[in-house]
Amino acid sequence: MKLWKLALVFLVLLGTALAQQRPRVVIPTGSTGGVFFFYGQAIAKILTEAGVADATAQQTGGSYDNLLLLRDRTDPRSNTYYCALATTDSALVTYTGEEPRFAQRKADMQRIMFYMYPSLIHIVTTEKSGINFVGDLRGKRVSTGQPGSSTENLALLVLKGAGVDVREFAKRERLPAAESAKALAEGTIDAYFWVGGVPTSSVVELAQSLARKGDQIKLVDSPRTGPTAQLLMKEFPGIITTGVLPKSVYGTRRDVFALFTGNVFLCPASMPDDLAAAIMRAVFSNLQTLVTATAAARDTTLKNTVDLYNQRMVVPFHPGAVRYLREVGAIQ
Repeated sequence: MKLWKLALVFLVLLGTALAQQRPRVVIPTGSTGGVFFFYGQAIAKILTEAGVADATAQQTGGSYDNLLLLRDRTDPRSNTYYCALATTDSALVTYTGEEPRFAQRKADMQRIMFYMYPSLIHIVTTEKSGINFVGDLRGKRVSTGQPGSSTENLALLVLKGAGVDVREFAKRERLPAAESAKALAEGTIDAYFWVGGVPTSSVVELAQSLARKGDQIKLVDSPRTGPTAQLLMKEFPGIITTGVLPKSVYGTRRDVFALFTGNVFLCPASMPDDLAAAIMRAVFSNLQTLVTATAAARDTTLKNTVDLYNQRMVVPFHPGAVRYLREVGAIQ
C-alpha cells in the first residue's frame, strides 16, 4: 500500500478513536421562554469549550421529559450520556416510581450533580382580572402548563389544595411558558401557572407588555399558613418551601407570598466518575458564564449544593460529584 494511503487510513482510525474517547453529553432543557432552556444551553457550551465532552442542549417539555431521556437514551456503550435539568419534586417522584409514567420502570439511575436554583410556582394574572386567590380561578380561562410537565403536576396540586377542580374553569389551556404569557397578554386567557426560575424572561416581557396597555402584572398569593401551601409541603416535605417574592422582580403592586421548589442537574449513575467530576469542575469554574446566560444561576453555588447534599435527599449524589466536592474542601 502506498505511503499516502497508509497515512490516510491512520488518520481515519485516529479520528475514530478520538471520537470514541470523547464522551457525548446531551442536556435536555425545557420550553423556550423558561430558564431551563437558557441554563441548559449555557451548560452545554461550557462543557464543550472546556473540552470535557461534546455537549449539546435539546429543547423539551421540561423535567419529566428530561428524566425519561436520561433513563431511556443514555448509552454507555457509545459513550453517550443524557443529563437532566429537573425540579426536585419531579426527581423525587420519578426516582421512587410514584409518578405514573415511571411506575413500571423507575428513573432510579438518576444521580444529583449539583443544585441549580429555586423555582417559583408562578400563578400569573393581571390586576384587572379580579383574581386575588386561587379559588378565584373558578369560571376563568386558565393555562395549567404543558401536558405531563412538572408545572402541570404542581398546578393540579395547588388547585387541589384550594379545592378547585379544573372542570370549574371557563376554559382550560395546557400551554408552555412563552405561549401562556402571549395568551395572557392578548387576553385569550385570564391566568396561567408556570414553575420556573426567577426572573423568567417570558414573565418579565409579559409585565412590560401589560404596562404598555395600561394594566399591571399580578401574581396570586400562596401564604404559608394557607391550605395550598400546607398540602404541598406535606406532599413534598423539605422540597417545597415558602418565601416572599419582592415586588421589584416583576413589577407587581406588592410583594408576593410564594411557593418554591428546587432545581437540580442530574446525570446517570452509569456515567464514569472521572467524567462527572470533570463536569463539576468545568461548571463551577465558569459560574459567571451561567449567570450571564440567566440571572437565576446566581444560586448555583457550592454552598447550595453542599446544603442539598447534607439534607440526605432520597435521590443520591453521583460519586464523581461527591469526589469533586471533597477535592475542593466543600465536604469532608
